[in-house]
Amino acid sequence: MIVFSDEHEMHFFYIDETGCSGTDLNANQEPIFVLGGISVKDQGWVATTSAMQKIIQSYFAPHQAPTGFELHAHELLNGPFYKHDRSRRNKLAFELLGLLEERSHHTHFIAIEKSLLDEHAKGDEHTKFNTRTPYLLGFDYLTTSINKHVKDRLGHTARGIIIMNEKEMFDDDIAEITRFRRFQVSKTHRIKWLVEFSYSIDSQKHPMIQLSDLVIYCAKKFLELDRGYRDYWPQSAKIFYAKCFEILYSRVPKKSLVKQDGKHAVSVNELLAKTVAKPRHNWKARHLA
Repeated sequence: MIVFSDEHEMHFFYIDETGCSGTDLNANQEPIFVLGGISVKDQGWVATTSAMQKIIQSYFAPHQAPTGFELHAHELLNGPFYKHDRSRRNKLAFELLGLLEERSHHTHFIAIEKSLLDEHAKGDEHTKFNTRTPYLLGFDYLTTSINKHVKDRLGHTARGIIIMNEKEMFDDDIAEITRFRRFQVSKTHRIKWLVEFSYSIDSQKHPMIQLSDLVIYCAKKFLELDRGYRDYWPQSAKIFYAKCFEILYSRVPKKSLVKQDGKHAVSVNELLAKTVAKPRHNWKARHLA
């Protein structure tokens, strides 16, 4: 059980992944990996969960939502999803993403282009994990960017918790990265504003993981489009994902890469600068004009 001090204002960072193919960097169907999600202040998740449930119930009205319903972005946007009409499903996605602005939630994610990682990563750019594994490279980066976000933007009493969807294949590596970042680097470079790491939960038990799944899935799809992997899509699909990205990207607090301090991170910083998948210049004009 995690015990919090009353003097600290807690912020929860819900993290999920999409496009994960382990160490396979030649997965043609999944050219971009994204790790990230949304952040929610203290008890804000209760109100957001309630708003999310109302949107979903309205979608299924006049019937009840299916028992044990769990929102999976790939089923909603790229699967049968009860054989419902595409326009209805798109509307549901927009309404759910609209909660980000309505409820003042930030989004935090890192996208890695696998072909670039395959080209530039040797694997030993960090001493604690294989840098040719997008999930681990992404997790290490998010600990840096989220820690800095809490420290610089949320006030001196703020603290953060990373809450991740379960990913057993990386549990040991995540634990090793966590120990290193918290205890083994020099004191000035340690993670101090995150009081808990990788507190894994089942996504069915927490709608905020489901909302994070929608955020990163839409981010991945748009970045695949923007970087030339989905030129064959119909125009309607291109516009849809561009509009989704416009919503979620507006809630990204810092759009440039956050560098990790310390000599141990020099090579990792350089690798990320070469392999991160960012939207291209003038992406709005290109896709939404």
